Amino acid sequence: MRKLSARLTLGFATVAAVLAACSPPPPTPELARPADTIERDTALVINGEQIADPDLWAAAQEEGHITLYSGYTADSEATVLEQFEADTGLDVKLVRLTPNRLYERIVAEHGAGKLNADVVRISDAGFVSGLSRRGVFQPYTPPTATNLRDDVVFDNGNYYRTFDPIYTFGYNTALVDPEDAPKSWQDLLGPQWAGKLGIAQAGAGGSALALTRFQRDVLGDDYLRAYAAQARVFDSLGAELDSLARGEIDAGTVVVSSVNIAVNENAPVNFVVPDEGVTAYDYYTGVASTATNLAAAKVFLNWNLSQRGQNVLRDIGEYSVRQDVPAPVVRGVQLPDFDDPRVHRITPAESIEWAEQDQRSWNAMFGYNE
Repeated sequence: MRKLSARLTLGFATVAAVLAACSPPPPTPELARPADTIERDTALVINGEQIADPDLWAAAQEEGHITLYSGYTADSEATVLEQFEADTGLDVKLVRLTPNRLYERIVAEHGAGKLNADVVRISDAGFVSGLSRRGVFQPYTPPTATNLRDDVVFDNGNYYRTFDPIYTFGYNTALVDPEDAPKSWQDLLGPQWAGKLGIAQAGAGGSALALTRFQRDVLGDDYLRAYAAQARVFDSLGAELDSLARGEIDAGTVVVSSVNIAVNENAPVNFVVPDEGVTAYDYYTGVASTATNLAAAKVFLNWNLSQRGQNVLRDIGEYSVRQDVPAPVVRGVQLPDFDDPRVHRITPAESIEWAEQDQRSWNAMFGYNE
């Protein structure tokens, strides 16, 4: 049954947090495992894999940094960049926006000849293909791009699918007992969740539209209409997860890696892998045509597609694009293999074909006009 003392518990936790505010918070444990071995003397070699040959590495060290434009979730990107900087000694200046806002900014800056990015990372096949058509990327073939799955290299190496986050639903563990937690997407339509659910608006980026495509295709429009009747809409995934952790909603749609990071920081949240399935959506990375730190940008992409970089992403909770990196284990839960029928990856062709229709339908069902 629902925890009778849950609201009091949250209140006491808030008081405790205020009382402890004068003391520095304890450090959170490392979420991604550090590299076992790093060699930087001539070439860059991590865990026995060459990331950069001597010439590229010397040039990258001289540049010393990159500017990354990213739509990736803030905490997740910060975790990845922490490992990259520790491995390479290269600094990353991060410009981060939600994918839809990032796309708008890149188009405007590139059109004005003022794009300062060395590397661009973004979700949504429509966004990334549109940027590629505008000349935002330059072709590059990383030497680490081996043992890749299908559908990873796009536009002759202009950009690469670099990982796939997992979108499902989750709940607040301080408010909901595990035995009462939703086990399926259909469970979320129960009367006990009325007014206590959340969802990110479909226009937030490729992640939200991928979820919409999965929900319409697998669960049906009647399901979405019923969900819309009892859900609060958020502008972004991050805002929704923050609200879930604060107890403002009891359950809602979540990304597994974001939950993993939130739990690592003691947030009372958990995720569910339901039998109806989860959706996986693509994140793409490419070297910008405007790159002024070209060698360091190439090292960044090399590292992202290497076994080392892909295992960092796996530690966080993302699916790797390499065939030699297994599915993630998150908080003791083994995620299904990427090829498992429960994992519904929205392909770039599907994303582009359905994006406008799914956006219109979602807005109509949820009464969303912003």
